[in-house]
Amino acid sequence: MIALEGVDGCGKSTQARLLADSLGALLTFEPGATAVGSGLRHLMLHSEGAMSPRAEALIVAADRALHVEEVLEPALVAGRWVVTDRYNGSTLAYQGFGRRLDRERLEGLLAFATGGLDPDLSVLIDVPLGVARGRIGAAAADRLERLDAGFHRRVAEGYRTLAAGDPGHWVRVEGEGSVEQVARSVAAAVLGRLGPPS
Repeated sequence: MIALEGVDGCGKSTQARLLADSLGALLTFEPGATAVGSGLRHLMLHSEGAMSPRAEALIVAADRALHVEEVLEPALVAGRWVVTDRYNGSTLAYQGFGRRLDRERLEGLLAFATGGLDPDLSVLIDVPLGVARGRIGAAAADRLERLDAGFHRRVAEGYRTLAAGDPGHWVRVEGEGSVEQVARSVAAAVLGRLGPPS
C-alpha cells in the first residue's frame, strides 16, 4: 500500500490517481471512501458547529477503521496494489502537529483504528505553503482549509518532520513542477523503493 500525503493544494490527489493508473492499482482516499465514512467526512469537513481537536481525531480514526476493514484489507488480501490519497501521515500532521494533540496518544489511536496496517511507503508531495494555499479556492474551502495560517504552517512542517524522521517508510517529492514532471518523480521514487508490481 502506498499513501500519498501533503497539505491541501499540493497536488497529491492528482498524483495518487496518476500513480494508481500507472501501477494498475486500486485508488482510494480518505476521509469518506466508505458509505458511513462519507457521512463522517461531511461531519468533519463541513460541520458548522464547534469541534474539539480530540473529537476531530476520533472521527478521523473511525473513518480510517472503516476504510481498512472495507476497502484496504480486502484489496491487499486479494493481492492488489493500493494507492490511498491520505492515511496515517495526514492524522499526525493535521491533528498532531496542526491541532497540537499528543503524538504518542495519536499513534496509539491510529494503531487501534488500523489494526497495525501501515503503508509500505508514504510519498510526501511537498510544495511551498503559499503555492498550495493559492490553489485552493476560497469559496470551496472546507472547515480545515479555512483555519489560520499558523495551523497550516504547523501541518506543513509536521509532514516534513515525519518524512525526515522515518526515511525508510517516507519519500519526499518536490511538487512544484508540471503535473507530468511530478508524476515521473513519484513513479521513480515508488518503483525505486518497492519495485514494479508483480
